[in-house]
Amino acid sequence: MPELPEVETTVNDLKPQLTGLRISSVEVLAPRTIETPSVEEFICCLTGRRIDKISRRGKHLVFSLDNSQILIVHLRMTGSLLIKKSSDLPEKFVRVILRFENGAALHFRDVRRFGRMWLVDNQDAVVGELGPEPLSDEFTPAVLAAILKDRQTPIKGLLLDQKLIAGIGNMYADEALHQARLHPLRPASSLKIKEIAALHEAIRIVLNKGIRNKGASTDTYFRPSGSKGAAHLEFQVAHRKGEECPACRGIIERITVQQRGTFYCPLCQKRPTE
Repeated sequence: MPELPEVETTVNDLKPQLTGLRISSVEVLAPRTIETPSVEEFICCLTGRRIDKISRRGKHLVFSLDNSQILIVHLRMTGSLLIKKSSDLPEKFVRVILRFENGAALHFRDVRRFGRMWLVDNQDAVVGELGPEPLSDEFTPAVLAAILKDRQTPIKGLLLDQKLIAGIGNMYADEALHQARLHPLRPASSLKIKEIAALHEAIRIVLNKGIRNKGASTDTYFRPSGSKGAAHLEFQVAHRKGEECPACRGIIERITVQQRGTFYCPLCQKRPTE
């Protein structure tokens, strides 16, 4: 699933190519991709609008339009936004196409059809309940400590709760916990002050590293150019079951935490009772 680094990479790639362009036409090939408004209104309201700004909130892409409306895109599990020519025919799995007056087009490719698009007057209608951005100045060790306090949830599951912290997904949660040497099943409230500080630092390290490496193309994620990201090539534990841990040469294992596949090193990330 595209997570914060993949979405941030997509935003960074799209900004110089689409900012300031006006949408000449909209084609919806999979109606259920449009969450709100109706497909007809979505097409009508987007056509002729100019993209003034492209940003990110959590795992959502946010396109600010010249009439103050907001187009929000969530890539979900298998989505990618690809830059094409307006004359290019859609490939398999393309669900929505935005064409621009300069001859460019934006194809929303989504293999499993879980991705969604919203056209709203206020972005809080979609992203208003998200937690703090983990790379923002507001996300401090003290804020993380407050989030963890009195929560018995396994720390891995807590990191995936978008209402508590926005943008962290399965891969980077595994990487952050390994970086901080924390077992994914540790109850959140059991972390000591030094462990919270280590986790806070680890979250920032792995997310920034993922952004520098242009996201992880472990399955269906592509950058807007169609090229792959390289973040997964430097993963320490995620998607590496049975391989040696780069830190200690232990063998990476896979367990399930709150129905999510979870990779960790049993030597580096021991439970406190072990």
